[in-house]
Amino acid sequence: MHVSSADHNASPPIVTIPRRYNAAHDLLSRNTDRPGKLAYIDAATGNQLTYGELATQAHQFANALREAGLQPESRVLLAMLDTPQWPVVFLGCILAGVVPVAANTLLTAPDFEFMLQDSRAQGLVASPELLDTLSAGIRACSTLKTVIVAGEGVLPPSKENALQNRLLAHILHGPSAIESVAETCSDDACFWLYSSGSTGVPKGTVHLHSHLIQTAELYGKGVLGITESDVVYSAAKLFFAYGLGNALTFPMSVGASTVLLPSRPTPACVFGILKTHQPTIFYGVPTLYAALLADPARPSRAELKLRICTSAGEALPADIGNRWTALYGCEILDGIGSTEMLHIFLSNRPGQVRYGTTGQAVPGYALRVVSDDGRDCVDGDIGELQISGPSAAIMYWNNRAKTKATFAGEWTKSGDKYTRSADGYYTYGGRTDDMLKVGGIYVSPFEVEACLMTHPGVLEAAVIGTQDADELVKPKAFVVLKAGEAVTAEALKHHVRQQLAPYKYPRWIEFVAELPKTATGKIQRFKLRQGK
Repeated sequence: MHVSSADHNASPPIVTIPRRYNAAHDLLSRNTDRPGKLAYIDAATGNQLTYGELATQAHQFANALREAGLQPESRVLLAMLDTPQWPVVFLGCILAGVVPVAANTLLTAPDFEFMLQDSRAQGLVASPELLDTLSAGIRACSTLKTVIVAGEGVLPPSKENALQNRLLAHILHGPSAIESVAETCSDDACFWLYSSGSTGVPKGTVHLHSHLIQTAELYGKGVLGITESDVVYSAAKLFFAYGLGNALTFPMSVGASTVLLPSRPTPACVFGILKTHQPTIFYGVPTLYAALLADPARPSRAELKLRICTSAGEALPADIGNRWTALYGCEILDGIGSTEMLHIFLSNRPGQVRYGTTGQAVPGYALRVVSDDGRDCVDGDIGELQISGPSAAIMYWNNRAKTKATFAGEWTKSGDKYTRSADGYYTYGGRTDDMLKVGGIYVSPFEVEACLMTHPGVLEAAVIGTQDADELVKPKAFVVLKAGEAVTAEALKHHVRQQLAPYKYPRWIEFVAELPKTATGKIQRFKLRQGK
């Protein structure tokens, strides 16, 4: 593979990948000269994995899959918490030519059963904490050949079809494996990610071997400037497209060290990691940044070593970005990516951050804003954002209709509404299906939410459209107040009317303890519309 770099204000870097290519072999080979360098550390247990150990164990796992009879292109579902074993399994699958399918660890039993059967998984690697939730899916999935339990756990009972059950620890503590790499191509299916479900039923999104390194070169190096000396921590988990790049592809592409946290990233846990392990890059989401800023026990700037932060999943309110930078002297690079595009394709850049916008196109990606009738919008007009770039998924598995609706030739439809400024900065307007028309004029829910969050008593807000007595759509807000705050609905309505056009203020405000979200922090507005 050849990479020629370029200034990202001029032409993008060119990434040339050979036809015969295995993504895991590439990532591991980049670190053969640093076998003793720390690759991963588990913040919960202190367990560590060097780059040399990572390569050895990934090959051991690849051999175990072959021994279990799994053929290239068969699928293995990963239902694993974020520990150093996760990259071992993911990379081991790819070395064997087997396709890992990363699953959200917060799924319900029916969700897991759906994914096992939808993917026709022949293997399952599961953390012991998830075995009870997975048990019904294991029994129902006729294609399963092997279940491997990660960590200390009890093996599930074998099925009548002689299901092979093993402990991952036994595989990884066996003799060193012969290093054999499947003869895959850059355009072969490499791994799947299921969409987060922020707009409904998850979809199996199929990515190629070339996609991992494309995102590492174009965003990891081109925007973040990640290097071997960085220590990174991603609050977004590895099963999420955002987290996969943050905590696996980007650091491995340059030999950086990564901190993993198996449990939920509470403010106490996150600040504990930032103080103890001193990451230089922190990847978060807007709701987490809001919670961190609201934490009375937050550390001082001198206690941290951050050089850059990122945000994705939802658009970052300008107030949160400004307050974070004022407190910690560190910019948050707000960006947008998707499961379909694998990582961030539109982002603010170091030294060029404009809070309240999602920044500019990432080098190597082309963007356009399209009106409802399919025409390119002029600068300032709102339309759907579409993306062309080298990491676009090839399809949704078993879902031809939605594949055709999303992947339109060179362009991938984001489902997000945006406006573009004359100097190339993009401003988020909400999901396409979240946009409101009030009095015949489009209203962005995000704009109203961002305004509500500038009130000192508001922690979070979500806005949907609701019909009034005349069956006309008007904005309704669901608001989470900061601890100890007492704010009236009328005060919040007045706050919005003072800053936005009169027709945009929420006619109804409902105070709630929390907002429905995906495991990756995206607000599920469709659940609010459904009254859930």
